[in-house]
Amino acid sequence: MLHELKNIIRTAHLARQRDLKTVLASVVSLEGSSYRRPGVRMSIQEDGKMIGAVSGGCVEKEILRQAQSVFETGVPKLMTYDGRYRLGCEGILYILIEPFQPEDSFFEAFEKQCSSRKSFSISTTFSKDEKDRFDGGSTFHFNHANFKIREHYAVDNSLETFHQTIQPGFKLVIVGSEHDAVQLCKYASSTGWEVDIIAPPDDPKSIHNFPGASNYFGMNEVEFGEIQFDQQTAVVFMTHSYVKDLKYLSTIVNQDIPYIGLLGPSKRREKLINEIFEKNEDLSDEFFARLYGPSGINIGAETPQEIAISIIAEILAVIRNQKPISLKNKSGGIHQ
Repeated sequence: MLHELKNIIRTAHLARQRDLKTVLASVVSLEGSSYRRPGVRMSIQEDGKMIGAVSGGCVEKEILRQAQSVFETGVPKLMTYDGRYRLGCEGILYILIEPFQPEDSFFEAFEKQCSSRKSFSISTTFSKDEKDRFDGGSTFHFNHANFKIREHYAVDNSLETFHQTIQPGFKLVIVGSEHDAVQLCKYASSTGWEVDIIAPPDDPKSIHNFPGASNYFGMNEVEFGEIQFDQQTAVVFMTHSYVKDLKYLSTIVNQDIPYIGLLGPSKRREKLINEIFEKNEDLSDEFFARLYGPSGINIGAETPQEIAISIIAEILAVIRNQKPISLKNKSGGIHQ
C-alpha cells in the first residue's frame, strides 16, 4: 500500500537528516499462508525505531534482531522466517533486509511520483541459496528515473527478482460537510486513504474541521465538474440536501468513477436517477451501475461512526471486486 510506503520513506528521510541509519525489510517470497503478502515492507532505524509491519506482530522482533548485522556491515541479507513451527499462524517468509541509502534526489522524486497519481514499480533481487543470501537489493522505477536504494549496488540478473507495481494512493472525495462527513473522513484517513472534502463556497467550515483530510475545497457544482477523477477514486455525496446532491452529481455523469455513493433511502436515489436521466437520456447503464445508494453494506449501522465503517467496507468490496461475506464462509484462503 502506498500510504505505508510513504510513511517508511518520509521517516527514513527525517532519520537521514538526524544522521541515523535506516534499513529496509521487504517480504519478497512466501510459502504457505501469512498475515501479509509479498510486497509488504517495514523499516528499522539504528535507534531501534520500527516503521510499518510485515505481519501481525510475530515477525518484527526477529527482523529487528537480524537487522543489527546489516547496520554493522552495510551488507544486505535474506532472512527466512518459518512461522509453522513457532506460532502455527505463518508459512515460510523470505525477507530481504538491506541498507536504505538512496541518493538525496530520490526523496523529491518519490514525492513527485506520488503527486502525479501514476503507478510505479519496485524490483527486488534476492537469492534463497545460503551462499548467495547476502546478495540482492531493490530499485524504484519511476516514470522518468530509476533509483537504487543503496550505494555500490549492481543488479545481478542471475538472482531471483520480485516485481511489484505500486498503484496511486486511493482517494475518497466527500461532497458535504456535516457531522457524518467528519466521521467518514476520520475513518477513511485512518485506513490510509487520501480524503478531499468538497463543500459549497459559502460553507463556513475549513480543513481544520475534518481530522485527517488531505484537502478542503469550497467550490460550486461547475468547478466540481471540472475535476478529473481516476480509477483510484470514490465519491460519496453527503450534503443532506437533495438539490445540492443533484447539482453536484449531474456534473460528473460522464466520468468513469468506480464508486459513487449516495446517502438516504432508495426512494431518494430513484428520484435522483430519474431526474438526471431526464436531462441526460444517452447515459450508459455503466453509470447507473456505479451508483450505490443507500451507500454502505448491511451491517446494522446506526451511528455516524458505524455508517462510516459500512461505507468504507462497501467501497473496498467494489474496488477489489469482492462480495462481502463472513470469512468463515469463504472457500479457500483469505487472499486470492
